[in-house]
Amino acid sequence: MAQLAQIWRYPVKSHGREAIASARLTAGDCLPGDRIWAIAHEASKADNAAWSPCSGFTRVASSPALAAIKATLHDDAQTVTLSHPEQDTLTVAPDLQPGMLLDWVRPLTAEDRAAPARVVRVPGRGMTDSDYPSLTIGNLASHRTVEGRLGRPLQVERWRANLWLDGLPAWEEFDWIGRNIQIGGAVLRIVERTGRCAAPSASPDTGRRDTDLLQFLDQQWNHQDFCVHAEVTQSGPIAIGDQAKVL
Repeated sequence: MAQLAQIWRYPVKSHGREAIASARLTAGDCLPGDRIWAIAHEASKADNAAWSPCSGFTRVASSPALAAIKATLHDDAQTVTLSHPEQDTLTVAPDLQPGMLLDWVRPLTAEDRAAPARVVRVPGRGMTDSDYPSLTIGNLASHRTVEGRLGRPLQVERWRANLWLDGLPAWEEFDWIGRNIQIGGAVLRIVERTGRCAAPSASPDTGRRDTDLLQFLDQQWNHQDFCVHAEVTQSGPIAIGDQAKVL
């Protein structure tokens, strides 16, 4: 039987990851605390009115140094602590202190890219890559298969998934499109495969690109997909160790 092995959230889109032990999922919502804020660049039209596509934000795909940020969302869900191997640790309330956050991330943004300009938050809506509230589910067996073909260990954090399942055959998740999966007390519908960009090519330890995983997926499996997008259809609690069952 498959089980939930890891839960990750990203309080500021592309700016830090946090492992958590449990959460309560709500139908129609993202993972609590996930992508609450996003940082729009100076060429972006993104604002607080509605969801915007990822192209409007400063992100790992274009600024690989961001991959090495770690985050801790405080209990008030209004304050976050960010750390990076090349930066002093920052504790900030993005809604109240956007300038502090922008000043902290600017040195980590690639010089040939549009600079961070403002902090965006859409009330009640995490700024996921999909235009619907979603969670990304990964299969650890698929990750290990990529490691095996690559011939070296690969940090699972590169894929920036929310939920990681263990105890499944590799690539089985791609057969779930349109089906439901129960994890703990929640049920999610698998919507689509997750198409990849350059973000996983950056090491979460160093923030430097060291493996062209987009090209590697294409060469080895003739696609550039990894993980699946899901939407919560039945509210309920989830925790590491919970069983996962495709319905």
